[in-house]
Order: sequence, then C-alpha cells, then structure tokens
Amino acid sequence: MIIQIIRLKSNLPEDELLRRAKEREPQFKAISGLLQKYYVKMADSGQFGGIYVWDSVESLNAFKASELAASIPEAYEIVEAPNIELLNVLFKLRD
Repeated sequence: MIIQIIRLKSNLPEDELLRRAKEREPQFKAISGLLQKYYVKMADSGQFGGIYVWDSVESLNAFKASELAASIPEAYEIVEAPNIELLNVLFKLRD
C-alpha cells in the first residue's frame, strides 16, 4: 500500500473549494486502485489537501498520468506547486 499526501494553496474560499471537491467526488470514487481518499484542511497553515491510500504504486502512477490528475490545479485554482509526499505502508494496526 502507498499513502500519498498532497498539500496545496488555493485562491478559492473554503466553501467553494469544498463544493468543487464534492462535485468531483464520483470521478475519484471510480479510480481503480484508490482505496480511500481523505479531504483535509491543514490545521496549522490553512492549506488544503488530500490523503490518498493506493493499493499499489502502479495504481498511483496510472492516476498521475490521468486527465483527472492533470485537472486538479485548474479545478482548485492552485497558486503554487503542491507539496507531495509518498509513504510506503509497512504494516497496518487493524484490518
């Protein structure tokens, strides 16, 4: 399993950013290999982001090459390059 954490800065007010995220939710639910996505607001910075849980690096790479991934900067009016972290899950506490 792979966890991908994306932090971004947007020109949008929070309510508009959330509206757009909800509008795009079905597209993300349809992604093969995406086990879960958490929509988050970073408590200390006011930034927003997503925490993606992928079944494999292949699924992550397929998403990164998709039109949906390419549409994220425009959809959320991102003002600078997002901060992206990748984590390999070693084991889970619970099933």
